Amino acid sequence: MVSWALAGQPQCFAASAKRASAAAVPGGAGGYQHASTQATTDRLAVAVASMRGFCFYLSTFTLALPLFVTMLLLAPFVALFDRHRQLAQHWVNNIWAKVSTSLFYRTQVEGRENLPANDEPAVYVANHQSFLDIFSLFHLDRSFKFISKTSNFYIPIVGWSMFLTGHVMLNRMDRRSQLKCLGDCRELLQQGASVLFFPEGTRSKDGRMADFKKGAFSIAAKAGVPVVPVTLVGTGRLMPNGQESRLFGGGARVVVHPRIPPSKDADAMAAAARAVIAESLPAEQR
Repeated sequence: MVSWALAGQPQCFAASAKRASAAAVPGGAGGYQHASTQATTDRLAVAVASMRGFCFYLSTFTLALPLFVTMLLLAPFVALFDRHRQLAQHWVNNIWAKVSTSLFYRTQVEGRENLPANDEPAVYVANHQSFLDIFSLFHLDRSFKFISKTSNFYIPIVGWSMFLTGHVMLNRMDRRSQLKCLGDCRELLQQGASVLFFPEGTRSKDGRMADFKKGAFSIAAKAGVPVVPVTLVGTGRLMPNGQESRLFGGGARVVVHPRIPPSKDADAMAAAARAVIAESLPAEQR
């Protein structure tokens, strides 16, 4: 503060400096008070979001434990009768995700009429804003396998559940892992299961949707299955990338767009999917 720097100077000079400091803030002293009030409000919002985040993870892991035991009991029967689609395990996952999120925010699904039947294989693609994206996508009630980095499968309970459900591991830095991931996805589609990709490759760092990589679309082209574009709106505000310990207020929207028919042109499918996903995003996120 200017008044601190002028300690020991004549009182009238210090007072003049203090008035000048206040005037330097837009709106004068009132503007300074407004900025101070806003800073306090921001700190309070972060504190509340941190508490909500703690409660979210606590309830999520608490709910996951009995459901994981259920999945373990189901595992032998799933392996015998439904090794690829694993519908029973997906049903458990859907319960877990819906209950976990409904305690803290509302997820609205639009365009359900555009969803393929659960026994119709397809490649789902979505923009990637937040850790909450997968939770939101479970609200679609479709038994897709999603691609996740290998380290996530080692998270106690949650990662083990991912393994039991047959989701696909990927080490983005390992070429062999990438090739295996693509092969696993092709096999799943051939067996009647659907797969889900975030074609940006990772969560957005600045809130804007990045260019799409064409791996998902190459798989769809080779397998001859449709691409189902999905827009996720609001998850980046609820839990911004890099702030996974905080859960802010608000809600999420999951918008399902009409499917893109199979094509041999992966680049064209990627461009079409990105364009339609962007339509439902705010302008600053496209």
